[in-house]
Amino acid sequence: MKKYGYTYIEESVGRFLVPDKNEEEFENMLKNAAGFPLPIKACNSFIPKELKSVGFEAVPDEILEYAETAFRRAQKAGIEIIVFGSGGSRSIPEGFSREKARQQFIELGKKIASTAAKYNVTVVLEPLNSNECNFINSVSEGGEIVEEINHPNFRLLADIYHMKVEGESPESIMKYGHLIKHIHIAEKQDRAVPGTYNEDFRPYFNALKKINYQGRISIEAQWTDFNAQIPLAIKTITDQYNN
Repeated sequence: MKKYGYTYIEESVGRFLVPDKNEEEFENMLKNAAGFPLPIKACNSFIPKELKSVGFEAVPDEILEYAETAFRRAQKAGIEIIVFGSGGSRSIPEGFSREKARQQFIELGKKIASTAAKYNVTVVLEPLNSNECNFINSVSEGGEIVEEINHPNFRLLADIYHMKVEGESPESIMKYGHLIKHIHIAEKQDRAVPGTYNEDFRPYFNALKKINYQGRISIEAQWTDFNAQIPLAIKTITDQYNN
């Protein structure tokens, strides 16, 4: 990856920061990562589906305890971004008020943001397509919630795959660009690696250039032949971004 121009790795909270495991297990992960040619700078898959963010069984206190461990370890590992997708945690259960769920999430987000600030970590809210989650399905919806949370350590992610699935225009990137801190990318078809089906990302890239986006872009895709696809993916992104 480094040879082809990649600059960092995005891991998963559960797998790398292991907040549900003891310190020794985390230290072993850290020692292993120290030998990587690329640094780990972001982690996704934040909250396990068993810990509900909203609904009848919401457990905000347990989530905050889990988050604090994750953020403390993230700081130690040099990780700057934690992605809050976690569709299993934040899906609204049947029969529960959508407005109440929204308020639960905003209250939780404010507390998570304050905790993240203690460890110099930024949480980015990832809108997910409606096949994966029934709550926060667009950059616009996510942007409104981030604005209500109103904290510099709780920002917005734009995932171009989810935007394509939902038919969301790049205009959302323009509107909420001041909040966007992280980007995910994959092709709409099969959530494939960029370049697989030659999908056009340029309208989204043009929006990112217009907002002067300076953050990272992570490929979050279904790799089928990693070694063959890593040069193709970064070449596709670079060529389209620059044209």
